[in-house]
Amino acid sequence: MAEIIVTFKVMPEGVDVDYDFVKKESDKIISLKGRLEKEEIKPIAFGLKSLVLYAVFPEVIGSGVDDLADKIGMLSGVDNCEVVDVRRAIELD
Repeated sequence: MAEIIVTFKVMPEGVDVDYDFVKKESDKIISLKGRLEKEEIKPIAFGLKSLVLYAVFPEVIGSGVDDLADKIGMLSGVDNCEVVDVRRAIELD
């Protein structure tokens, strides 16, 4: 079965967000359907940073990744979460 790589961009409510909490809780949500592969914190402006999550899911999840983004967006300290990229994973032999 093919897999997809999904990039989520998580925007915090402010500069004093507990990113470790958001990462941990996001991982729990993503683990319901796939797996979290990597996370990065990227500066935006004036001390505000976004959390970028890279996750792998079975291709059959389809638009279900939007539901996961909505759930992550409801976490404490999170302003919103959006899916910014979806790519089909390739296998190299």
